[in-house]
Amino acid sequence: MPKMKSHRGAAKRFKTTASGRVVHQKQNKRHILTKMRSKRKRQLRGRGELTGADRRRIAELLPYL
Repeated sequence: MPKMKSHRGAAKRFKTTASGRVVHQKQNKRHILTKMRSKRKRQLRGRGELTGADRRRIAELLPYL
């Protein structure tokens, strides 16, 4: 049986940590940032973590995650 293909769009957006958690970049930090408060931009730094049903949905898209 051939290897399953990963969903390439999802593969570029989600990564796994060494402990197996799924992380993603936070949204709303791309453009038009001049009207956003500095506090909000600081809060959008770093990575968010997927849990529960979202994590299961991504696991279907990325079989070798």
